[in-house]
Order: sequence, then structure tokens, then C-alpha cells
Amino acid sequence: MADEIVRVLVKDAPVKAMAITGRTLVERARQIHKTLPVATAALGRSLMACSMIGDQLKGEGASVTLRIKGGGPMGSLTAVADPEGNVRGFVQNPAVIVPPREDGKLNVGAAVGREGTLTVIKDLDMKEPYVGMVPLVSGEIAEDVTEYFAVSEQIPSACALGVLVDTDQSVLRAGGYLIQLLPGAGGDVIDRIEAGIQALGAVTTALMEKGMDAETLLRRALPDFELEVLERHAVEYKCYCSRRRVSQALVSMGPDELKSLIAEQGKAELTCQFCDAVYRFDREELQTLLDGGAARRE
Repeated sequence: MADEIVRVLVKDAPVKAMAITGRTLVERARQIHKTLPVATAALGRSLMACSMIGDQLKGEGASVTLRIKGGGPMGSLTAVADPEGNVRGFVQNPAVIVPPREDGKLNVGAAVGREGTLTVIKDLDMKEPYVGMVPLVSGEIAEDVTEYFAVSEQIPSACALGVLVDTDQSVLRAGGYLIQLLPGAGGDVIDRIEAGIQALGAVTTALMEKGMDAETLLRRALPDFELEVLERHAVEYKCYCSRRRVSQALVSMGPDELKSLIAEQGKAELTCQFCDAVYRFDREELQTLLDGGAARRE
């Protein structure tokens, strides 16, 4: 089953909702960054949350960055998504190991930490990006995303995210949903949503063990509402790095730094933090970049 985002219209209530399935993209991230299970779960949840936030953006060239710094042994998490929900990311310590929770599940909260912040940066291709920041609630990520929408964007939301890691450390299932109240939603609507979510249970049970797709997940989470699918499309782990972009980054170092690099090392090797692609430049190539930058400044 291909990874996808499904967006629905709730026809009988002021509610918007979307869901994602992301086994392939989370597994791709695991393979790139060589994450151990708890980091796989944390990074996977961050990627899927960022993907759904990104899918809400409008405008070509827009992007959203989700950063989580919780003070835990995993270090920081970063995810970046485009308006189609394609996403990339990395984790500072992919090999982190922490004891499981009492129920035997991966302890993402302990690995991420709870003494820090979740930051969302929306770059809408304007002069200044929108930046929202909230203190972490639990470090489990879904609850923290819910807090972000409530505090920073004043949108009451329910977010659930899950990653099920197999015995061989590969990703067996991954997915989640984001349900948001629109102006005019009353207490009866909230009660019906809460009842549906409670009946559905944990995403790692409903989506993963029962193999639901994104649409079925939403219909099970909102069983008392009339839903109409507005959009569904594929999403993937997608990095936009290229030799051209890396060349631009080298030029942006400035002529003095580039000259020092040529004199001291005579070469450069840069690795993309999102996909681990390695870009190598020899002395002649670096000199060409230096000369080209000088020509543009004249």
C-alpha cells in the first residue's frame, strides 16, 4: 500500500480532518539515518506530522519546518515538508537507546525529553517566515503537535501518530491523523469526536495491526459524521539536494573562506544531512566556484 494523505470534508459539522499512511517514507528515513527503534518511531512521527502540516500550505515554493528539542538523549529532531506533503528529516542521535515504557512500548517521550520546545517555521515564500513555538507537553510528538495548534494557531485539534517497528527493526506500519475544529463547533461536536477517538483507540493498534488505509482510519475516528473525500495523493520521503545547491552553499561561504579551503585542504566533501548523499569537489572545481563568485561580484 503506497503512502498517501487523505483529506476529508465533514459535511455535517464545522470540522476538517486528514490522515496519512507513511510506512515507506519512514522506512526510507530509517535506512538513510540508520536509526534504532526508538529514534525510528520519533523521527517517523515527526515526519508524518510535518507532512500533514505541509499539505495544508498553499503556494509553490512554500515549505514548513518542524523542530523538536526536548533535552533528551536523542537530541533534536528536524523535518521539512513541501506543500504536497513530501518530507525529509533527520535526528541528532539515531542510535539512542532508552528503556521501554512499563507497557513494553517504545519510550519516545524519554528519548526526546520533555524540557524543551516544538517549533514550526512556515516559509510561504514571503519576506519573513511565520514562526510558532510551544513548550513540549510530553515529548511523544502527537500531543505536542496538538498543543502547538491550540496555543500558536488557536485551532483546537486532535493529532495521533504511530510507528510500529518490526522485530528486524524495519518499519511495519506508520500513520496518523489530524482532526481540527473550525469556528462554530459546539460542545456536542467535541463530544462526538472524543467518543470516536476513544472507540478507535491507539493508532498503533488500529492502523498498524489491522492494516487500515488513511480513509478508513478517518472514518473509524469519526464514525458519527458524514465524510466526503476531498483529496488523496501520494507522499514520499523526498530530498531536494543537488550538486548545484551544494555549489551555491560553498560560494555563500564567501571568498575568504573558500580560498582558505582551497589552500588548506585542496578539496571539499559535503554530506547532505537529510539523505546522506555525498558531494565531492576537487581543487579545480573549488577554484572555478571561487572565480565564478568573484565574477558575479564585479
